[in-house]
Amino acid sequence: MTLENLELFEVFVRSKRGLDHKHVGSLHAEDAEHALQYARDCYTRRSEGVSIWVVRSADISASQEDDNEAFFDPSDDKPYRHATYYPLPKEVGNM
Repeated sequence: MTLENLELFEVFVRSKRGLDHKHVGSLHAEDAEHALQYARDCYTRRSEGVSIWVVRSADISASQEDDNEAFFDPSDDKPYRHATYYPLPKEVGNM
């Protein structure tokens, strides 16, 4: 099988239960099942993870850096969208 026949996958690994998955790299594979096996072999050789996600790169939609203002500036004038806007009652304790 040649590289042209393989799909590009993005690999995400969760290092511990309860944490979020982090992007760790990319790989080429025949399908999602093989990508998962390759990701296990390439990115978790030292038991670094508890969960692996593989996603076809073609299935990812992302904003572009040039669109930064359109995506992120509008929220600057809405402080109520940030958790720090709301005071915590003393009964809540640490959060």
